[in-house]
Amino acid sequence: MSSVCDICGKTPGFGNNISHSHRRSRRRWNPNIQRLRVMVKGAPKRQNVCTKCLKANKVARVG
Repeated sequence: MSSVCDICGKTPGFGNNISHSHRRSRRRWNPNIQRLRVMVKGAPKRQNVCTKCLKANKVARVG
């Protein structure tokens, strides 16, 4: 599944895991993306929406 919000364009953040001995390995922080049916121009459509957009009422859910 895509880790990009179709509303705000939020994408994963990248950084390092750092162990106790200070060894580093790459990691990523994924946004909380939900696949929902939302109203787009008066018609229902499936979109990937982050939970921040849902809580801010930036989309109108169907059903």
